[in-house]
Amino acid sequence: MDINHPDSITALMKETGALQEGHFALSSGLHSGHYLQCALFLMYPENAALAGSLLAGKLSDPRPSLVVSPAIGGVIIGHEVARSLGVPFIFCEREKGSMKLRRFPSPGPVGYVIVEDVVTTGRSTLETKNLMDDLPGTSFLGAGCIADRSGGMTGLGSDLVSLVSFDFPNYSREECPFCRKGVPLSEPGSRRLSP
Repeated sequence: MDINHPDSITALMKETGALQEGHFALSSGLHSGHYLQCALFLMYPENAALAGSLLAGKLSDPRPSLVVSPAIGGVIIGHEVARSLGVPFIFCEREKGSMKLRRFPSPGPVGYVIVEDVVTTGRSTLETKNLMDDLPGTSFLGAGCIADRSGGMTGLGSDLVSLVSFDFPNYSREECPFCRKGVPLSEPGSRRLSP
């Protein structure tokens, strides 16, 4: 298996049950017939180490001095990327609907990258970037994820790199064919939509 080939990561995602089929409400509010539960992929330390090393290679030029991730999905992979790059790692958390650095002081003047497990709309990445850019002396160098399912619609352009990309169709609730067929809806994301 060529570990640098995207098909290898996809195969590991299928093997671990991370790549799922059904009817899912995504954190973005959209519905899909596919869901990436990267926690199932990352629960195996060798997969986390592999993905972290591969992403670090894609994010090493220019070399960041900090890796930051949105919690909760980005914590494991962000830590692994930081370990591979030999730099510190911090994460931000949602508090009353917005991202905050609750557990860490302002990092001071740093060039940083943002690392996530899956990017769909890029909302969490952009919220993390806005938070970091408001801190004195920080400089955004790029973002990376294990899986990009955004279809290039994040607004990050070439600043976002990934190990694999998926072009799964997403639907608004009103246009969702699975809703029309009465397929039971699962809501596995970290940003719950229903009360």
